[in-house]
Amino acid sequence: MKDIFIAENGASASDQPAADGAIYDVDRVMYLRNCLVHLQRATAENVPVRGYFLWSLLDNFEWTDGYSTRFGIVHVDYTTQKRTPKLSASFYREVIARNAPA
Repeated sequence: MKDIFIAENGASASDQPAADGAIYDVDRVMYLRNCLVHLQRATAENVPVRGYFLWSLLDNFEWTDGYSTRFGIVHVDYTTQKRTPKLSASFYREVIARNAPA
């Protein structure tokens, strides 16, 4: 079996900052958690997954939705360009740390 690379895996949502300024994108966290659980299961069963690339780091323009939905784990205020890591960024950072080679 050839090596497998999973590219541009992510979920869109209408993420908005809460009153405290944080972005609680719980739907994206649950989506990523589910995908990564199944990815871990596949690799445990010797499926040759060699790479996983989350889509996307930053919110951006999407061809079909324009700026109405967001994909990034970092929120971009399109007016000020301020970047705010979302809850999903914290989740993904923890996943990477827990699974880093010793």
